[in-house]
Amino acid sequence: MVKLFALSIFYKGNGEARILKTTSDLQSFSFFQRGTVENFMTFASKTIVERTQPALRQSVKQDAYMCHVYVRSDNLAGVLIADHEYPNRVAHTLITKILDEFATKVPADQWQNGSAATISFDMLPTFLAKYQDPVEADPLTKMQNDLDETSIILKNTIAAVLERGEKLDDMVLKSEELSLQSKAFYKTAKKTNSCCSFT
Repeated sequence: MVKLFALSIFYKGNGEARILKTTSDLQSFSFFQRGTVENFMTFASKTIVERTQPALRQSVKQDAYMCHVYVRSDNLAGVLIADHEYPNRVAHTLITKILDEFATKVPADQWQNGSAATISFDMLPTFLAKYQDPVEADPLTKMQNDLDETSIILKNTIAAVLERGEKLDDMVLKSEELSLQSKAFYKTAKKTNSCCSFT
């Protein structure tokens, strides 16, 4: 099953990334693992942002996770951590959408010295919940799935029509055979009856 674990926003300063906002959904982990998993995800996100050049996107595989990152040219960065089944295109579209929304709501002069406690941006949990199902959240993915579904239905319909056509062909052949047999029977019956006629 597709799973989106965490969304984070960073500011990439001189050599160090500062976390501005983050949210996660770790309910799939046991209660005792959640703290460790959250720390690992924060560390991995920070490290990937620090090693990504501005105006660059990348996806990094880390064990059972895919870490998608985008560092904008203004050093605002977004990280999405999901499982391997989460579509890359949807992940990067979501990161772009989050960073654009963040940039309109939070003034740029707060980014460099801001922290999770001082920055007011409460939309990450909403994005995390909405994009758990990438098919429903992303119109292009939904359209592709609808096309795939339609294609399967069309193939099944064509197969049924061909099967029906084959059955019709069989019936026509059988009726032709029956017609030939009935004509032969009629001729035989006529000959048989003609020799035994009492008039």
